[in-house]
Parts: sequence; C-alpha cells; structure tokens
Amino acid sequence: MAERSFKQEVSKLKLGEGDEFDGEGILAVTKALLQSGVSYVGGYQGSPVSHLMDVLADASEVLDELGVHFESTASEATAAAMFGASVHYPLRGAITFKSTVGANVAADALSNLASGGVTGGTLVILGEDYGEGSSIIQERSHAFAMKSQMWLLDPRPDLPSLVRAVEKSFELSEASRTPVMMTLRVRACHMHGRFITSSNRRPDFTLEEAIQQPRRDVERMALAPATFLHEHEKIESRWPAAVKFVRENGLNEIFDTDDGRIGVIVQGGLYNNLLRALELMGLADVFGESTIPIYVMNVVYPLVNDEILAFCKGKEAVLMLEEGQPEFIEQSLHTLMRRESIATMIHGKDLLPMAGEYTSQVILKGLRRFFDRYEGSVVQAALLPEGVATMLEPKVVPLVPSMPGAALSNVQHVLPRPPSFCTGCPERPIFTALKMVEKDIGKHYVSADIGCHQFAALPPFNIGATSMGYGLGAAGAAAFNSQATKKRTISIMGDGGFWHNGLTSGVGNAVFNRNDNVIVIVDNGYSAATGGQDILSSHGLSETRTTQLPIAEAVRGVGAKWVRTLTHTYDLQAMQNILHEALTSPEPGPKVVIAQSECMLNKQRRTKPQIRERMKRGQRVVIERFGVDSDTCTGDRSCIRLSGCPSLSIKEHPDPLRKDPVVTVLPSCVGCGLCGEISHAAVLCPSFYRTETIHSPTLWERIYYRAASTFIRFMQKRLAAKEVAYVRT
Repeated sequence: MAERSFKQEVSKLKLGEGDEFDGEGILAVTKALLQSGVSYVGGYQGSPVSHLMDVLADASEVLDELGVHFESTASEATAAAMFGASVHYPLRGAITFKSTVGANVAADALSNLASGGVTGGTLVILGEDYGEGSSIIQERSHAFAMKSQMWLLDPRPDLPSLVRAVEKSFELSEASRTPVMMTLRVRACHMHGRFITSSNRRPDFTLEEAIQQPRRDVERMALAPATFLHEHEKIESRWPAAVKFVRENGLNEIFDTDDGRIGVIVQGGLYNNLLRALELMGLADVFGESTIPIYVMNVVYPLVNDEILAFCKGKEAVLMLEEGQPEFIEQSLHTLMRRESIATMIHGKDLLPMAGEYTSQVILKGLRRFFDRYEGSVVQAALLPEGVATMLEPKVVPLVPSMPGAALSNVQHVLPRPPSFCTGCPERPIFTALKMVEKDIGKHYVSADIGCHQFAALPPFNIGATSMGYGLGAAGAAAFNSQATKKRTISIMGDGGFWHNGLTSGVGNAVFNRNDNVIVIVDNGYSAATGGQDILSSHGLSETRTTQLPIAEAVRGVGAKWVRTLTHTYDLQAMQNILHEALTSPEPGPKVVIAQSECMLNKQRRTKPQIRERMKRGQRVVIERFGVDSDTCTGDRSCIRLSGCPSLSIKEHPDPLRKDPVVTVLPSCVGCGLCGEISHAAVLCPSFYRTETIHSPTLWERIYYRAASTFIRFMQKRLAAKEVAYVRT
C-alpha cells in the first residue's frame, strides 16, 4: 500500500504519437522510459523518486502489454545488479533509487558494471537534493560518476527536456557502451507541464530472446586481467564516443547574445532557479528570454571542452552555478582555461555558498555580486522592485520587543520544533517503554537505524546515539559485544531495514559472533518511511508480491533463539515487560524483540474511506477519542514528555483562579490510546478519559441518550437552583 495511488494517471502512459501529455514530472519520466523501448525496470523507493516506483507498480497492465519487466527490488544493490542483463545483450534497462545513499549501497554492482561496460543502454535515475529539504547526507552523485567513469545528466526541469534526456540517455549509453546516470531534484519530480508524446516501443530485443540465446564474453566481465584493459578502454574509446554523442545531439544548450561580455554556466537542474533570479532582476522574461548569455549543462559529466571554450572565448568573466561541494565542474573549468591560455575569469564558489541548496534567492545574491564586479550598469539598484531589493539587502528589523533604554534585539526567540512521529504512530510507545525501563535499570547505549524510528533520537525521547546506514542498526552496535560488562546495548531497526540487509548484517552477524545484546525490530507492516510500500512481512495480501512472511521465522532461521513478538505495541505495560526481560535475561545469544503494530498513516488511508462509506450507507460507526479533564489535570505535562504526540497540547485553564495551563487533546487525535496507557502505566494522573462518538446509533442508543440527557439537565438545574439559594442567603 503506497503513499498514493496512480491508478487513474497511468492511463496517460498509453498516449500515442502526436498526443499531448499533461501531468507530473515523475509520470513524464515513466512515459519516456516506455517510449525508449526499455526491457526491464527496477529500483528501491526513496524520496524524491519513490513515486516513480509507485507509478510503475500501478502500471502493470501497460508494462505487460509492452513486455516490460518491473521489479521492486530488495535493495539498491539488487537493482543495480539487474543491469547484468545488459552486459551481453542489447536490452535497455533502467533503475531508480535515492542518492547518494542509494548509490553507496549499489556501489559494488555499479563499479563492476562500469568496468566492463554494457551492450544495451542502461540508465540510473537518481533522486538527489540539497539543503534543508533533503533527508540524506549532503554528498554528490557527481563524485561517483567521476570515480567509476559513468556519464551524468542533470537535465533542465521542464517536461520536454526531461523526456528528451531519458530517451537520449539510452542512446548515449549504447554509443559509448557506458552506464548513464541522471539526477532528478524534488521540484523536477513533482512539477507539472506538457509535452508531445511518441508511441510506446516494445523492446527491440526481448528478455525471452536473451534467455533462449545465452551469450558469454569474458572480456566484458569485471575479471582480471580484463579490468586493467577496461580502464584504458574507458579513456581511449568510451569517453571520446560520449563527448561526440553529446556534441552532435546538442544535449547541452547555449542561450547566447551577440555582445555579452559576461556569461553564466549552469547545471541543467538549476536552470529554472537561475531564470527566476534573472527575471527578478529584470534581465529575463517569463518565457526564458535572457539578456545574459547562458550555457546549460544538461550533461555535467563528461564535459564537452569545445563547447565550453566556444562559450567562454571573448568574455571577460563567467559565473559557474554548481550546487554542492566539492566544486568539481568549476575546478575543471579553471584547468581548461589555463591549459588553453584563455583569459576569461571563472567565478563560482567565491561568490556563492560552498554548500547547500541553490534556491533562486541564493542565486540572486550571487548574481548581484558577480554583476557588481564586472557589469555594474547591468543591474541598477534603484530600478529593482522593492521586494527584490529587500531580498538582496534585508533591512534589520527588531523582532523582539526591547526594554526601554536597552539596545534593540534582532534575535527572534522561536522554540525548536524537531521532526517527530505521526499522530498515533505505533513506534511512539516503544520508545516510551524504553524511557520507563531506563528509569528502573539505568540507561543503555542505543544504536539507531534509518527509518521513522530515527525520530526517537530527538526530543522528547532522546534515544539513539548513532545511525550507520539502512538496516545497520544492529551492526552499528557490534563493537560493543564485550564480555567486560553484563550491561547490554540496544539496537533498533525497522522492518524495511531488516529486509534491506538487516537480516544478514544485523541478526545473522549477531548470531554468528554470539552477541549477547538486544535487537529491537520495529514491524509496522510497510516500508513506511519511504511512502508505505509493501514488504515481505506486510500483513495484507498483494496481487503482485509475496507478503505475510513473519519476521520471527526469518530471525529463527538464521539461528536466533531468544525471540519475543508483541503484536500490539500500544500495550505499554507488555512492551515494558518484554524490554525489561530482554535486558536482564540470563539466556546467552542475541535477544530479538519484534514490536508489531500497523503504521497509523497507512491504517488511516485504508480505514477512513471505509468509515466514510459506512456513514453514507447509514451504518453504525463508533469513533474513539481521548480527552483530558481540566479540573483533574495538574499541568505537570509528564504525559507530553513521555509521548510527544502532536495531538497533545496545552491550553489555558478554564478556571480563572488557576493560572497554570493544562493539557488538552486536539481534534487530530486518532484514538490510539497511548496517552491513557502512559497515565496508567506511569501512574501519572487520572485526568485522561476515553469517549466514543457514535454515528448512525441504534434505536436503543438513541433512547438511552435522550434519557441520560434529560436526567443530566434535571440535575444541572437542581445544582443551579442550590447555588442561587446559597448566594441569596
């Protein structure tokens, strides 16, 4: 069950020659794959390309008609290894995953592939982003392309350019016998636009033909001594072929003017941001017509030196817009200019931030510095719109009221708001239980993992010391398998990470090395952090995948003896008992705790439509909610500190004589019951109450409600009469 369904949108993948496609970027990329005659597609979900996997999963009918094989692979390494089909056969293949972490996992397969080269075109579609919106380490795929000699595209983010980049990537790969990578930023994936479609192509050479006609060329294998020859082939044959193809097919673009003394070279993916910055400065219009010469690198590796030299010659200076660091392209430009004795000055990171996302505002400030140095008359500050001038030189405005006579303060006191679990998340009670166990037997070293549970490292739980990679939670604590102390470490991994590689690198390794520590596997039924895709242990039936395989059986299959499964993590007392037992059990070997409860987001996606449908039909529906009695609540907020649920907040006390705020439950509550469990298990307070909202009640319930309401009103009138009588006396 993915984050969203593309069942309706996939009909656009059937558009034929000359039709107009109108839709999202990720759908356009899928359409381009089908127009390219791809034979197989694989990948592992991860933002911002998770939706590409979801589209392919929903487009099984279209793929089957064309004879295209699709696999949602166990990991990025599995996806990259699929390219083995294109080594000897003219089969076009594509894979997709999140970079750079995905490229790191797939590095072994991709390096071996790049060594021997390919016969059929291969394309790696990478989801890559920088800055605050990114959820990955701030590294660049560019480095991987350079070290393994794989060509890297970064196309302009408009749909025709994206589609052309996909189609030409396969041709470039085949022309140079080299794998090709293409990066997509989040804006490119989710932007909307139009392009004129071509007919979908069945693969020219099918998987059936490849299976029926086995081929073998040992020189194409990454096997010594051929690997030594592969390196020479990359430089002497494949590189020149790639440069020739890029130049002849005009993959890079030049938007030049006749008398430009300065110019800008930009990665294709940043082109829209650059145009927006130039438009704000009055140097471009909304249609992309710029008065400043621009060279767009839709192919950022390899560089086409002839095109760069032609663009730079005669210019006093050129600004290189290169997102991320190190500045690989800028360094290459400096080397090229010096070797060719060209006096054009190259600027880049000296005028722009070394790291981080190059938004339009960041580029705007860099352009201003560049123009002030070389072309002061191009942009006159007096002619800039007020909003743009403020962006360039923001005014200092006091944000905090100052005391009379004191200097104005420019610091705004905003409380930090760290990311946290969703409302009703079944992982929250696991870490609440850990906190409560810590109170009894002391703190333990906790090795975290990639996934939703990683939020526990932040307030209010503050649990988790390291995170070494997806599925590496248990491996991250392997060095602490020491006999010097009886105290055990705790490692956490999710079910997605478990099936990714945690079974072998975590549990299997712990069994093999007789590890005596605790491994907690959070089983919420999906690969939840990447959008809720099904995995082997998902409880629901899947039409196209094998599911319902218990994690406990896999764990016992590699030799774990002490295994405990809790099927309802919201039972806080039971969760505490299992963790306490795991940390104190005298039994040797790894202690594996499997904590099961369905991801609340996916549960809500599934049940809300069902509830709405039942309400429409007039069927009885009971919705549970929790609340807090303001008169009972003491306001110490221990429940919030042990939960952190977004639906728990504070409000002013309704009693004017009590100044301390009290806890309140917001309407976003989904009725998971954890707050009440905490109050009971931690013996905090009796202020929580559970209530039921009944839709389409039965006749008996209506009669009971009317009788109860009548009785309550009668008693309220009596109490009110007594109060009046008391006041009069």
